[in-house]
Amino acid sequence: MTHYDLAIIGSGSGNTLISPAWDDRKVVLVEGGTFGGTCLNVGCIPTKMYVYPAQQASAPAEAFRLGVDLTLDGVRWRDIRDRIFTRIDAISSGGRDYRADELENVTLIEEYVRLTGEKSFETPSGDVITADQLVIAAGSRAVLPEIPGIALPQVHTSDTVMRLDELPRRLLIVGGGYVSAEFAHVFGAFGTDVTIAVRSGGMLRHLDGTVSEAFTRQAAHQWDLRLDTDVTQIVANDDGSVTARLNGPAGPTEIEVDVVLMAVGRTPNTDRIGAADAGLDLHDDGRLAVDEYQRVLRHGEPVEGLWALGDVSSAHQLKHVANHEANVVAHNLLHPDALRASDHRFVPAAVFSHPQAASVGMTEEEALAHAEASGTLIVTAVQHYGSTAYGWAMEDTQGFAKLIAEQSTGRILGAHILGHEASMIIQPVIQAMSFGLDAHTMARGQYWIHPALTEVVENALLSLRTG
Repeated sequence: MTHYDLAIIGSGSGNTLISPAWDDRKVVLVEGGTFGGTCLNVGCIPTKMYVYPAQQASAPAEAFRLGVDLTLDGVRWRDIRDRIFTRIDAISSGGRDYRADELENVTLIEEYVRLTGEKSFETPSGDVITADQLVIAAGSRAVLPEIPGIALPQVHTSDTVMRLDELPRRLLIVGGGYVSAEFAHVFGAFGTDVTIAVRSGGMLRHLDGTVSEAFTRQAAHQWDLRLDTDVTQIVANDDGSVTARLNGPAGPTEIEVDVVLMAVGRTPNTDRIGAADAGLDLHDDGRLAVDEYQRVLRHGEPVEGLWALGDVSSAHQLKHVANHEANVVAHNLLHPDALRASDHRFVPAAVFSHPQAASVGMTEEEALAHAEASGTLIVTAVQHYGSTAYGWAMEDTQGFAKLIAEQSTGRILGAHILGHEASMIIQPVIQAMSFGLDAHTMARGQYWIHPALTEVVENALLSLRTG
């Protein structure tokens, strides 16, 4: 048995907890997978490194509407892939070597571990580790549904599809969330025939209904979108392709594809570390239950010295949320008498598809429920890109910004943007909500650059009937 001052399970955002403040104390970092976690290796960063060249590949179609003739001569998939992972793998390897070899006070355990108590765990090789403080930052993993043929080598998740040796000619994506939307954009822009099978009646159903409906319409124009459709079986063919059997509104059907991407969600790794067996509280979806200070709960009470952060405990499954929570935990580890709480009031998110979607705060459906419960009235405004000078220059007929506010106070409750660079255009609204700026003050209390596309937010604010 070996005892440490601090133990951390997970090398994603958990890795950032090892600051110089711990130089004179013993720290153990556990990582059974690839060092650096999901975002670095198989998530946000490599996917966006694919999204950007996909945007370039889409340029000819966009330019043609405006009288500019461009041609796409081809896509060098292996060059794109190798550019991305040469950099990603080097960062992961460098981070691993730094923790394993260069810090005398840090021990790196490269195995999956299981909890044996509130602040203890055991490795597969039989080592038992205890610690004064333990942080669980074990992340999440892609879900693989129980479908016959799911184990075929042609079936991938977001963990593996980016490292394919060849660009597939035909791709089936199963799922309608952000992973599906982003990879449909990437592969579709590169020339792959993309089919999407969605069990529900729309894509991006976690977003505001107006955004989900609009994105679903645009997705159907870009890709072969099959709504209300289940994949019932995947069968290998002699030529290396697979046949996917689908069941949708028109009944059973089959499609032949080269690769299947399963994008039906992610699950927290609490089962992998044995959180339930250790008696820790879990949400219905398997996440660790934590309080506002990120302390793990047991029987509804916080366990002293036991913390969690990121996907293993967060409903948001966003890197910027994990980083925020890591900053909170980093402080609380060192200042137990002056704990800080995480702030999850205004968590933004973006989908880097074509078009982009970005959101913060309540959807209209949530705002209506809030209004009914609180007795307040809400107002909404939808402003289309094409109503602004820059949107007019783009001849944009699809993009829009939707804002939701309390009628009496002008307090902004939510913002939802679909269109060009939505992930950047929404940022002023995030700032306003975070610092308590009401819609009227935000709209009239500052200059808005003309004719920048951010005028779509300004005009939406001005359209809100508040006060």
